[in-house]
Amino acid sequence: MSETYTTPGLQPERAGANLPELTVSEISGAIKRTLESAFDRVRVRGEISGFKRAASGHCYMALKDERAVLDGVCWRGTAQRLSIQPEDGLEVIATGRITSYAGRSKYQMVIDSLELAGEGALLKLLEERKRKLGAEGLFAPERKRALPFLPEVIGVVTSPSGAVIRDILHRLAERFPRRVLVWPVLVQGQGAAEQVAEAIRGFNALPAKGPVPRPDLLIVARGGGSLEDLWAFNEEMVVRAAAESAIPLISAVGHETDTTLIDFASDRRAPTPTAAAEIAVPVRSELQSQVLDFERRLLGSSVRQLAERRNQVEGLARGLPDPQRLLQEKTQSLDDRSERLQLAGRSFLDRRGAELESLGHRLPHPRQQLRYAQQALDGARDRLSPAMQRLVTQRRQLVERLRPLPPRRELAHAVQTLATCGERLEPAMRRVLTARKDTLDASKRLLETLSYKGTLERGYAVVRGPQGLQPRAKDVRKGDELRIEFFDGAVTALASGGREASSAAAKPATPPQPHGPAPKQGKLL
Repeated sequence: MSETYTTPGLQPERAGANLPELTVSEISGAIKRTLESAFDRVRVRGEISGFKRAASGHCYMALKDERAVLDGVCWRGTAQRLSIQPEDGLEVIATGRITSYAGRSKYQMVIDSLELAGEGALLKLLEERKRKLGAEGLFAPERKRALPFLPEVIGVVTSPSGAVIRDILHRLAERFPRRVLVWPVLVQGQGAAEQVAEAIRGFNALPAKGPVPRPDLLIVARGGGSLEDLWAFNEEMVVRAAAESAIPLISAVGHETDTTLIDFASDRRAPTPTAAAEIAVPVRSELQSQVLDFERRLLGSSVRQLAERRNQVEGLARGLPDPQRLLQEKTQSLDDRSERLQLAGRSFLDRRGAELESLGHRLPHPRQQLRYAQQALDGARDRLSPAMQRLVTQRRQLVERLRPLPPRRELAHAVQTLATCGERLEPAMRRVLTARKDTLDASKRLLETLSYKGTLERGYAVVRGPQGLQPRAKDVRKGDELRIEFFDGAVTALASGGREASSAAAKPATPPQPHGPAPKQGKLL
C-alpha cells in the first residue's frame, strides 16, 4: 500500500512527482490486503437489512445500526450451515472478516456464522468490562512476556475430568514430553472464576526451589461452549490474575471462534487446547535433527578452519630461514665481537698509559701548578674585582632593558598601545578642533569689530586721493580727483578747495570733458 507525503513549500503536482504509478487493480488489491490483514476476524452486531438470496445460493445483506451500514455476504457453503435463517429486521451478531469488492469499490464483511443477539445484556457488560480493563492497560502489548523455548515444568489450569487435559497431555507426549502439574478447577458455573484466579495465583506463589516445582509456563484451558458457559473466563478477577502472573501464560479457552477477556490479558492466545500444547513445546525429533545438523556443520567448519590454518602456517614456515642456523651465525658473530673488544680494550689502556707517562716527565708537580694558579688568580682578582663588579652591574641592567619580549607579548602590547592611542586620539582631535574653532570665531569677531566696514555702516566715508588714503583735509589740493567709499559703494569727486599747486609742473592735466551737461557738484565736507 502506498502513502502520499506532501513536502511543505512544494506544489501538490511537484510533491507527488516521485510517487509510483499504480493501476486501479493494484490499488484495489493493496486496499483488499490491508483490510483483510487488519480485520482478519471480527464480530459485528447489527440489524439485518436488504437480505436476498441469489440464484447461486450466496446470501447478501446489510448490517446496520443508528449511524452506519455495513454490507455483508455469506457464501453458499457457509449459508447452508448457519444456525439461524437471516431475515430483515433480525438483530444478530455476525462473525467473519472484512474485505473489499473491487468491482464496486466498496468494503464488505464475509460472514462465517450468525447468532441471535439475545445475550445483549451479557455482551454489553462484556464490552464495558473490556473497555474498563483495557483503559487500565491490562491488555497492553508491552505487558506481554515471551514464552520459554523449552519449559521444564508446565502448569495446567483446567478440569481434571474433561477431554481437554487428555488432549494436552497427549499432544505434549507426541511433541516433547515435559513434566505437567494440573491444578483442578471448575471451568463453568458458580465458583469457577474464583477457582481459576486462585489457581493462577497459586502457581505463581510456589517457591522456585521447593518440594513442588514452580512451573515455567501456565496453560489455562477449556473446551468450547456458549457465551454463558465461557463467562467465568470473562470475570474481572480472572483477567487481573492472568495479567499479574509472573509466569508466562497461554489462554486456550473455547474453540477458534470463541473469544474471552483472558485471551487479551494472557501472553499468548491459542485457538484450541491442543494448539496450546503445540505452542508450549517444540517437536523433539525436529530439535534432534536440527542439533545433529548443527553438530555436523560445526564439525565440518572446524575441520575446514584447521586445514586452512595448517596451510597458512606451512606457507609461512617455508618463507622463514632455519632458526638453528640463524642462532649459530649470531653466536659466532658474538664470539668474534667479544674477542675484538678484549683486544681493543687492552690496546686502548696501553696507549693511554704511555701518554700519561710522557706527560708526567714534562709537567710540573700538580701541587706546584695549583700554587702558581692560585697566585695568578689572587692577583687578577685584586685587579679586576671592582671593575668586574661595575661591569657586571652595567651588563645586568643593559640586559634587563634590552631583553626582548616574546613575539606574542610584543604583538599584544602593540595592539593594546594602538587601541589606547586610538581611544585617546579621537577625544584629543575633538578638543583641538573645538579650540581652533573657538579661536577662529574670536578672530572673526575681532576682525568684524576692528574693520572699517562697521564705521562706514554708521555714516562715515573713506576718502582716497592720488597719494592714497587722505585722512586730513590739509593734504588735499585743489583739483585732486578723490574717490569716496561709502558703506554701499564708492563715488568719484574733484576737490574744489584746498591749497594751490606750487608750480606749473604740478598743475593737473585738463580733465576730459564729459559729453552733455556737467553734473552738479555737491559739497565735499
